[in-house]
Amino acid sequence: MDTIDWRDYIVSDPAVLGGKPTLRGTRLSVEFVLDLLAAGWNQGSLQENYPNLTGERIRAVLAYAAETFREERFYILPPTGAAA
Repeated sequence: MDTIDWRDYIVSDPAVLGGKPTLRGTRLSVEFVLDLLAAGWNQGSLQENYPNLTGERIRAVLAYAAETFREERFYILPPTGAAA
């Protein structure tokens, strides 16, 4: 499978949605598309409601999220609150 370069599709402009990553030429944020996918929307329902969301753009959102997580470090913090 070909890997998509999300940089061709996703931009961050301080004048658009406060600089959130968005799909180039739209006001659709990466966060918004991910929220819809997490809510159970599939590619067909996304494209029906947002015709400019091509399959490539949806894949770019997922590639962006994957790369973002790949570069992050996560630490498990001890539980807070009263000791047992």
